[in-house]
Amino acid sequence: MGNKSDLNNGLQGLEQAEFCVCFNLRATSRAVTQFYNASLQPSGLLSTQFSLLAALAAKEGSVPISTLANDLGLDRTTLARNLQPLQRIRFIHVVPDDQDHRIQLVSITPRGLDKLAQALPLWRQAQQHVLKQFGADRWQVLLGELGSLSRSAQE
Repeated sequence: MGNKSDLNNGLQGLEQAEFCVCFNLRATSRAVTQFYNASLQPSGLLSTQFSLLAALAAKEGSVPISTLANDLGLDRTTLARNLQPLQRIRFIHVVPDDQDHRIQLVSITPRGLDKLAQALPLWRQAQQHVLKQFGADRWQVLLGELGSLSRSAQE
């Protein structure tokens, strides 16, 4: 078995955590998520729930959970787990497909649309704050770079 000294010797030449892409992206994501969660708090929604409702509101009718997961870059299991609280409070409706009962179809309910409409001004205020602080032009550049990074990680 190795010891800490062996581990440290083996790590020589590797980039430190402060330069680790994964570490930095996750830390940034946590900070941004905390800000949006605090901003959305008066609506009772978390930022993930807001995003799910917004994605469903943009769809025409029901959509298979697997399609929504793919659109959002989530695995189906994670998405299904995130949808459960929204289903319990009737912001979304999940039903089996008429043709193939293995496929679960999800849609936003009128109650979910009302909650989304309530939260939208809070989200817009948070979005404007972040873009003002960070810079809208810088965000557009970063957004493109994040897409490139995502594609690089998948290759």
